[in-house]
Amino acid sequence: MTAIITEKFRLHNAEQFYESFSEGAASVYYMLMGKSTPFTTATSGGTDTSPPTPVDDVTSEFYVWDQTIAGKNIASGDVSYALPRQDWANSTTYDMYEDNISSSNLTTSGASNLYDATFFFRTSDNRVYKVLDNNGGTAYSGAEPTTEITSIFAQGGYILKYMYSISASEQTKFLTTDFMPVSTDSTVSAAAVDGDIQSLIVTEGSGYTNGTYYVAVDGDGTSAGTSSGAIIGFTVTSNAIADFGLTSGTDTIVYAAGLAYTYGTVTLSDSTVYTDVTLETAVTSGYIGNGSGGAIQVIISPKGGHGYNAVNELGGHYVMMNTLFVGAERDDILAGNDFRNIAIVVDPTTYGTSTIATDSTIRQTYAAQLTSTSGTFTVDEKITQATTLAVGKVVEWDSTNSILYYQQERFSDYGTTSVGAYKAFSGAYVITGASSSAVGTPDSTSDSAVTLANNFTITFTDGYMTPELEPDSGNIIYNENRSPISRATDQTEDIKIVVEF
Repeated sequence: MTAIITEKFRLHNAEQFYESFSEGAASVYYMLMGKSTPFTTATSGGTDTSPPTPVDDVTSEFYVWDQTIAGKNIASGDVSYALPRQDWANSTTYDMYEDNISSSNLTTSGASNLYDATFFFRTSDNRVYKVLDNNGGTAYSGAEPTTEITSIFAQGGYILKYMYSISASEQTKFLTTDFMPVSTDSTVSAAAVDGDIQSLIVTEGSGYTNGTYYVAVDGDGTSAGTSSGAIIGFTVTSNAIADFGLTSGTDTIVYAAGLAYTYGTVTLSDSTVYTDVTLETAVTSGYIGNGSGGAIQVIISPKGGHGYNAVNELGGHYVMMNTLFVGAERDDILAGNDFRNIAIVVDPTTYGTSTIATDSTIRQTYAAQLTSTSGTFTVDEKITQATTLAVGKVVEWDSTNSILYYQQERFSDYGTTSVGAYKAFSGAYVITGASSSAVGTPDSTSDSAVTLANNFTITFTDGYMTPELEPDSGNIIYNENRSPISRATDQTEDIKIVVEF
């Protein structure tokens, strides 16, 4: 028994994921940034220059939460279908759309699957075109196209179809060196005709009588095989059938595109070929019959017609998510350290509840508001609380408000004792920086609200603050380790993640 997973299955999965950001019972996604401490072989593995490859297991998912610093909600407007970026360049040979690409019918570039082929391109002004004919596999020659007409047209020796344009906002969010966004142009879609025939593959043959002739396309289209269905007009020059083109009397053309075809055939014989478009006057015996080797193969358009659904037609089984971490955004995105991990979590809950989070940004470190401070805590240094035996690492020290942000990773001297015990920081017990020798005592005398630099407020209970998301809630669906990225209040990280289905 043989079986395949089809392109439509991949597109279906991409569509379901894309729609999950905006549908009525939408999922909630957060992009997380984390891992402020360096990678080491003794702890998480790897090094900062050679980060460890994430592992898809339960332990690794828990660890993502241990190291998360902050996060930002991925809104529906921050998601797009995407395609591998293919830019137009003159003198480049592109593939062409065919309805039957396979291992026995390779594209010009040798692809055995249409969606691995270069049958579309993006121009410098961000218009995207589909190649319906590549002039027998020759290089494009001429200026780049600029038209947005809905009908097919000839340029550079190719037959092209305008599909859509990438807007300025889409360029900013979703255009990368490797990928480009894809969407369906409503005007192009409305003009598409389901099951019409827009292109042909011609084998010229020899021995035919020169002239212009017409033949009906048989098959399952509306009125197939009659003058009311699809009609091909072909020209014989030097006793050979002319190549496909758009010029009547010179090229072999699609005179009438028809509709509702899922397959079509063209028979070249004295009894099926006519001298008039009404298909009333058959050719003289021997005009066609004495020729040999010629053939006209119709190429069936995708469902809905060319341009009806650009995402499906061009193979948009990629979904791109774009998130901007802007400085110390909402006072949640800590800017005084670096990060080495990016993750995506779906449907996490707010801390201490079963309610799915909705905040646009979240702070995910623990924090202590200190009194009686001395010295300056430094990022990534070990901190201890001798009375409780708690151990952690400094993420950021806010000297203005005497707030110490910290994490407790699962490794010795990072978040656990030498024997692997985890102890939470608590009470009005002195916290000491191991390398800075800075000290401070959590203010556990009362609860307090502190207004931060950007006028957002955080609340401390008995001198401590918890993360905003419940650790280990939701599901981690993406996990990436990378070399460190340093943050500052005056910079923005533009993170784009592409998922291929």
